[in-house]
Amino acid sequence: MVSWIISRIVVLAFGTLYPAYSSYKAVKTKNVKEYVKWMMYWIVFALFSTAETVTDLVLSWFPFYFELKIAFVIWLLSPYTKGSSVLYRKFVHPTLSNKEKEIDEYITQAKDKSYETMMRFGKRGLNIAATAAVTAATKVLAEAVEGSPVAAVAVPVLLVVLFVAALLVAWGIRRSKSMKGSVAMSRLSHSEPLSEL
Repeated sequence: MVSWIISRIVVLAFGTLYPAYSSYKAVKTKNVKEYVKWMMYWIVFALFSTAETVTDLVLSWFPFYFELKIAFVIWLLSPYTKGSSVLYRKFVHPTLSNKEKEIDEYITQAKDKSYETMMRFGKRGLNIAATAAVTAATKVLAEAVEGSPVAAVAVPVLLVVLFVAALLVAWGIRRSKSMKGSVAMSRLSHSEPLSEL
């Protein structure tokens, strides 16, 4: 338990806060060499954090596991070992370069599917809201017919609500059609490679 607490403190302080401040300094001074160094670190650290989530569950029983994590973070940061630069140049960069096209396609597909899902649920939500507004309006109109004094005020308000709900549904349908075209256009505009630093 004590090892876990110490490793969390070290990873947060030396693995996150110190590099974040150093990255801020690199951006502020516009030092490209430092900027690239910290970008490599953050990429490697992101992979470490992802792997750490799984290994904490599976390997935390292993003797000296947390101490090895501390040593690894210090190795990544050390200006003498340049661990993050070594890992990035020997493993991460070649792997990402080989798989970049597949990763980009997967991200594009995920964006498209998430947009389509959001639009489908948005349309359902608008339809449910419109149905609820119509149901409430029919109840109020039924009460108005019976002569309720509240209904005399509520009827004009509900008519406005119905009008707004109808506009929202129409806007949502029109927006979804126009966004499909813009998603296709953005895919075309992002297909050109960006110039490298």
